[in-house]
Amino acid sequence: MQLFANWSKKKIGYVEGIVSIIVNSILFGIKLWVGLRDNSIAIIADSWHTLADSISSAIVILSFFLASRPADEKHPFGHGRAELAASLVIGMLLLVVAADFTAESGKHLLNNQVISYSPIAIIICIISLFAKEILAQFSFFLGKKIKSSALKADGWHHRTDALATLLIIIGAAVSYYFSWIDGLLGILVSLLIAFTALKIIKDNISQIMGLAIHPDLKDEILNLVLNYSPAISDVHHFHFHSYGDHHELTFHLRVNGKMDVNSSHLLTQQLETLLKEKYGYEITIHVEPD
Repeated sequence: MQLFANWSKKKIGYVEGIVSIIVNSILFGIKLWVGLRDNSIAIIADSWHTLADSISSAIVILSFFLASRPADEKHPFGHGRAELAASLVIGMLLLVVAADFTAESGKHLLNNQVISYSPIAIIICIISLFAKEILAQFSFFLGKKIKSSALKADGWHHRTDALATLLIIIGAAVSYYFSWIDGLLGILVSLLIAFTALKIIKDNISQIMGLAIHPDLKDEILNLVLNYSPAISDVHHFHFHSYGDHHELTFHLRVNGKMDVNSSHLLTQQLETLLKEKYGYEITIHVEPD
């Protein structure tokens, strides 16, 4: 999409969040009305899941606002990890929604509450299914474009809502034969929500704790540096830190012990400039004598 070619990361995050909030708020109101009308716990649970999507999108907007703030004395590497924190909040929110509707669905299942899905309920669910999958693809596309974990988490939020709605549509098709299907569908929807929540939480906790440099990137930098000058004999001790858009890469460089300080300093400066231009990272090189 050329439309987003020259847009800032902050602006793209705002657009995704606003579009999601508008679409989800409309779907929530319609699905809640249909769920209450047909007394379906599965559709009501799905409607609140959709509302949770609106809340998560609002969190996404807030995270992009915080992440765009410049570095200060308390946060010398910027506020980029606000995105990761937002993704964790989205994951926690999903877990709460899943736990609540698992309990409600269990009550319906134990009481053997019979539900008859009306034609309008099925139509609304089909419309919601396509709308949510389009939103998911939209979020995944923008998340990949700007490498945003928060947008990807929001995309999974939309995807699970679409899958939950698909389960309800399937259930509606067989509800005539299985009177207890609504309660079972409510539990399945809740488990699907919980699975997605745990994946989002796990992925973002790993990033907050700090991930090692990717092996392919490490090998690429190793080859580049070792072939840069015959004075370099070894490269080791890689450390990689990510703070949203800000990335720090440090490593140790072993050079000919007979090199004077000025020559080794000039060599590292040249390498730091080369790597920064190539990868966009802040590079710090520590020199050691061979």
